[in-house]
Order: sequence, then C-alpha cells, then structure tokens
Amino acid sequence: MIEKREVKLKVASAYQRDVGRGIVRIDRKAMREIDVQPGDIIEIIGTKNTAAVVWPAYPEDEGLNIIRMDGTIRKNAGVGLGDEVTVRKAEVKEAKKVIVAPTEPIRFGHDFIEWLHSRLVGRPVVRGDYIKVGILGQELTFVVTTTTPAGIVQITEFTDFTVSEKPVKEVSKTAALGVTYEDIGGLKDVIQKIREMIELPLKHPEIFEKLGIEPPKGVLLYGPPGTGKTLLAKAVANEANAHFIAINGPEIMSKFYGESEERLREVFNEAEENAPAIIFIDEIDAIAPKREETHGEVEKRVVSQLLTLMDGLKSRGKVIVIAATNRPDAIDPALRRPGRFDRELEVGVPDKQGRKEILQIHTRGMPIEPEFMVSKVKKILENLRGDERFRDVIDRAIEKVERAKTEEEIKEILMELDERLYDEVKVKLIDDLLEELAEKTHGFVGADLAALAREAAMAALRRLIKEGKIDFEAEHIPKEVLEELKVTKRDFYEALKMVEPSALREVLLEVPNVRWDDIGGLEDVKQELKEAVEWPLKYPEAFLGLGITPPKGILLYGPPGTGKTLLAKAVATESEANFIAIRGPEVLSKWVGESEKNIREIFRKARQAAPTVIFIDEIDAIASRRGTDVNRVTDRLINQLLTEMDGIAENSGVVVIAATNRPDIIDPALLRPGRFDRMILVPAPDEKARLEILKVHTRNVPLAGDISLEELAKRTEGYTGADIAAVVREAAMLAMRKALQEGIIKPGMKADEIRRKVKVTMKDFEEALEKIGPSVSKETMEYYKRIQEQFKQSRGA
Repeated sequence: MIEKREVKLKVASAYQRDVGRGIVRIDRKAMREIDVQPGDIIEIIGTKNTAAVVWPAYPEDEGLNIIRMDGTIRKNAGVGLGDEVTVRKAEVKEAKKVIVAPTEPIRFGHDFIEWLHSRLVGRPVVRGDYIKVGILGQELTFVVTTTTPAGIVQITEFTDFTVSEKPVKEVSKTAALGVTYEDIGGLKDVIQKIREMIELPLKHPEIFEKLGIEPPKGVLLYGPPGTGKTLLAKAVANEANAHFIAINGPEIMSKFYGESEERLREVFNEAEENAPAIIFIDEIDAIAPKREETHGEVEKRVVSQLLTLMDGLKSRGKVIVIAATNRPDAIDPALRRPGRFDRELEVGVPDKQGRKEILQIHTRGMPIEPEFMVSKVKKILENLRGDERFRDVIDRAIEKVERAKTEEEIKEILMELDERLYDEVKVKLIDDLLEELAEKTHGFVGADLAALAREAAMAALRRLIKEGKIDFEAEHIPKEVLEELKVTKRDFYEALKMVEPSALREVLLEVPNVRWDDIGGLEDVKQELKEAVEWPLKYPEAFLGLGITPPKGILLYGPPGTGKTLLAKAVATESEANFIAIRGPEVLSKWVGESEKNIREIFRKARQAAPTVIFIDEIDAIASRRGTDVNRVTDRLINQLLTEMDGIAENSGVVVIAATNRPDIIDPALLRPGRFDRMILVPAPDEKARLEILKVHTRNVPLAGDISLEELAKRTEGYTGADIAAVVREAAMLAMRKALQEGIIKPGMKADEIRRKVKVTMKDFEEALEKIGPSVSKETMEYYKRIQEQFKQSRGA
C-alpha cells in the first residue's frame, strides 16, 4: 500500500476575494510535496476532517508554510488562526446524493434548490460541513447532513441534491456566532491587538503563567456607532471557540432592589462554569455611568457590583469581559483602570482601504454586473499580459476588444476566447467599481456600507418588479428570474442618494458638486487653493518625503459675492473630501460652554471622517478681536478655536477654510502661521475673469445671435461673480416674461422646444444691467488691497 504524502501547515486567514469559494491556498513547494495541481481537492485534518479545492499561494506567501482558508473551512476543520493542520491529497468520490439543511428556518421552492445546486457544482463536502451561500448581499448557512457515499465527495451536475425543510438543531447555539475575522473589514490592526489580548489568554493561558503575569481581564472597545464593535466581539468568541454571553446594557436593569446586581452575578457565574468564556457588555455606559453624575441608586449599585465581579474573576485568563460604547467618557472612571478594563481599543471610522474591504464583504454573494467599457477592459487585458494562463489569447483579445461597439460584444469576445479570461476581467472590473465606491464614501462606517450594499440590491429588485418580472402573488420566484437579478453601478449610485454617513450625521455635511470649471476666473486663487488643500489630501506622501507640513488653515477674504464659498466647495469636491459648513453665528448659544462644545464636536467629527474640509463662513461673527465682547462669549469661542486648530495633527486630512469680508476685525492670534497659514484675497473679477464668469453662467442659457459676451464683460466693471449671475438670471427672466406675454410659451411645452423658440437678446441684458448695478466700488477694492499689504508686512513678506 502506497503511503500518503502529507505536510503540516499553519492556518492563516483568507483574502477577501477567496472567501466563500470553498478554496484554500498553499505554496508551490507544499503542492509538490503532496503531489497536487491547482484545482485538485485536498483533505484538511484539524480536530475534524474536511476538504477544499487547492490553489497556489499569492507570491508574498511563498515559503511561509501557511495555508490560507476562510472562516467556514476553519470551522469545518475545527481549527483557529495560528493552529496547525495536516494536509494531503484527498480520495474523492462523486456525490450520488447530498442533503443539506439550513441553520435557520427559510422558505424556498424547487427553483431555489436548483439554483443552490448550480452554485455548489465542483465543491467538495464532508458530512457535518458548513456551507455559506450569498444571495443579494445576505448570507445563508447550510449544514451537510447526509452524503452518499460517505467520506469526501464532490458535488456534480448529476448529484441528487436536496435541501431539508427543517433547520438543523445542533447548531442553534453557534449559528448566531458564525462571524469570522473575514467578515470584518478595515480593522486589521484592531483584530491583531484583540487576538493578542483575548484569543491568546483563552487558548494558551500557560504562556501568561510562565511569564508570571495576569492576562487582561477586560477590554473596552469604543468608537462611533456602526464601526463593528459588537461584530468584533462575536468574531473573537467564534474564532477562540469560547462560550459567549451577551449583555445588552439596559436589559439587566430592574426596578426591584438588588435584582440588577443578582442578574450580573448570574452572568459571571455562568461564564466561570463554562470557561473559556467571553462576557460581552454592549452599551456599557447605560449600566455603568459616572457615579458622581447619576442620581439613581440602582446605577450606583450596579457599578459597584461590576467592579467587585471584575476584581473577583478567579479563572486566570479563562473569562474575559469585553465592553462596547460610543461614549467612553460617560463610563465610571473606576472601571477604566488596570485590573478591570485593562485595555481600551478605538474602533474608528474606516479609511478608503478599509471601506473597500467592507464593501467586498457585503457584496461577496452579490451578482454584480460591472460595466464592460472598452478602455477599462483593454487596460485590464494589458495588465494580464504576463499571466501564463492567458498567454495564447491575450493579444487577440486586446485586438478584438478595441473594435467592439457594445458591452455585450465585449462579453461575447472574452467568453469565446477563454471563459477564465472573462471571469478574471469581471473580477477586476468589480474590484474597480468597489474602489470607486470606497473613494466616494468618506465618513461611512461598516453599518452604512452594509446598508449601501443592501439598498443597491433592493434597487436591482425594484427594477425587476417595475419590468413585471417578479410577481408578488407567486409562491416561488422562478430560477430564470433569480438568474436575471444583477446589481449594476447605477444601482449603487442610486443607493448612495439614500444612505448618508452616520459618522457625520450630527453635523451638517454637504457633498458639494462644484467643480473648478464652475468658477469663472480667479485662476491664481484656484492654484493657491489646489496647492494648500488638494495636494496635501491627494499626495500626503510627497509632503512627508520633502519634510514639509501642509497648511492647516486658509483665510479667504474679499468683497461679498466674489465666490469665496463657491471656492471652498470646489476645493472639497476636487480633493474628494467631506465638507462641513459652519455659518459663523450658528455655533453661538445662550448657554455657557455650549458654543465651545459645538466647535469641539465639529472638529472631532471632522477628524473621524477625514479627509474633511471645515468651512467657516462669516468667521468675523465668531472670531472678532478678544476684549470687544462684553459677555466674553466670543473670547471663549476664539480660545476654543485656537486650541482646536493647534490640535490638528500634521497630515491628519483636516483643513480649515474660513471666509470673511471683514478681515480687519478678526483676532490677530488666529492669523498667525500654524493656524491660518495662508491668507488669500478673492478680488472682484477683472475683464478677462468676468468673461469667464459670463461663459459659466450662460452655459445653459439659449442666447440670441446678437449677444457679445466680450462686450458685456467690458460693461460690467465692478460687478462680482454673484452680480453677474444675477444679471444673467434677470435677462433670462425678462425674455421669459416677453415670451409668456406673446403666447410663445404654452403650458405643457418641453424644455427643448422652449430653448428653440425663446432666445435671450442683448436688449434683455441691457435692461438687466440697468436694474442690477455693481456692488464693488474702486474704493472698496483699494480697502482690500491695503489690508493685503498689511498682512504681507505683518508676516515679513
């Protein structure tokens, strides 16, 4: 008998694109040792036996002696991350019959069984295996209850595939805990820390005994709502195979004396009896507020009981308390000391890479249909030139795609040449789409991105309902309709209109849609803003590399109506940043300390949702020279603003832009370098700039042939951008008035027809100029020029 060759490998987590596909990745050396080729089936032996399709490791994993597998395969093998498994070539039989059962009650028809069967063709399974399948962004879990023959079998098209109507009983306890580390995106660093602090003591308490130190008893997770604190606790319990007890803060509170404390004691007793265990307290601020600030006796007793229980945890490292809150400062300080909550971890708002990971997780089982655009597909094909799999077809593919006229044509070309090439291009296009969405979703937390994916799926569903393909009365949806369910880029953009970022919900957030092209003239000002705001946000590495710090603040000053607010919006749009607008007087409050709190809150939110542009309009209203306000409200406000601006870390992605037409009354402390580093005069436009502004505002206006924009630019000396916009609007209104009087415009007419029949003439513009005069005199501009000179002198320029 030939002895089976096997290797021992260390378990590592799968990359997002491999999750849920029933595959593992090992390096080529290990593949040679056990004599397998890519696509073969291997047996994985942990505390249980399972099987998976093997693929080569990613280049960076070569020689590391690891096997990358997702949470479902780890569960099937009964192992956790860092454990060792034995791997060998599997003896696989063709599955004659396979019965799977859901873990939760679901309704389904024959078409669904067929659809599920088609998704699992080629998948190796063993009795007792878990299978996760995504349908429109939701994951369904099944357990393989029967296979004929026994052992490792591969599902084929001819397998008699059945889904039990009754859910399996034995997984009821763990079904709710099916969260793995691969289900959490954008929190790599936090997961690493939490594994060291929680998973290690639970799995290997002997390490801490040897070192003679106490493992952590408690970990406090804090951060904005929806960032994944609860999910993280569930994943740790699941991965560490620990008993999990969840307490939702308010649940244990009772009006009867001593009952709340008794409930807490019961929870801790249950944990000690079922060690290793994790006690998870969600919304801990509800049951353990600061005792000096609470008037209720119950809360004070609960805090005292919690302190006593945490001090009395006897099972060394076997019981760990995880608490979550989005108000860490509201918790009693006695809990936040070593020996109780030893560690505090911030679970923050994800960055762009984190958002992409989260989107990958929530669109894992989603039938996304990306746009097969010639330029994008060609670029992907060129990048695949070095791939051995497609060496023979890549040049023909590029040549044919270049000549293609429609998306369908491109798909057909790729499918005909090589189905694997089509799949690879589709995966890359989906990746590009998710990258694009990740860029557009500043300030979105995990829960928002999950809602975005769900809304996009619902938009696709609504489309089919509109087309009459889904019948509400029908008992089951046909398989053909299920196959037609495709989520497109348009669906995601539709969803973006409905879901707003919760990290910025409490402060006014705008996603401005103003581009540089929408602002006529002001080329010098635009360039300065690009250098001061856009460059640091888009190229932070360049500033680090050259050893310089980007400006923290920019003050735009000039006459009213010259486009200061518009410039701030354009810079936020062009640098793809969030935009928080503060109208000066809005932050003022009659309550002492409330105005300063408003400023603190705005800066805190901005840091969480960076990159962010904070725009303070009419800053002179809240930051006039100190000592001029009798009530000293603005003095305190300025002090707070100075502190916040000093607290903006370098390259933090937060930039403050302020606008004023009274720069002379602003407190000088704000105008020094390190706060408002740049002071930019936004002047009234000259003739050339006025012509550009006229072009912008008449872009969609039907002009008569007698109009000369150059002539109008000459005649609008002293007019600001706002004045010119008003002149264009007034001229168009005059043309509309005449057309209505003459009966040219009739009710129900289409916009295109009106544009053809009604034109705005030079006479309309002349009448408009008589009505609307210039708002900036030569004296006004001289005043701002003098201020500009004073600023230059004060900075030694």
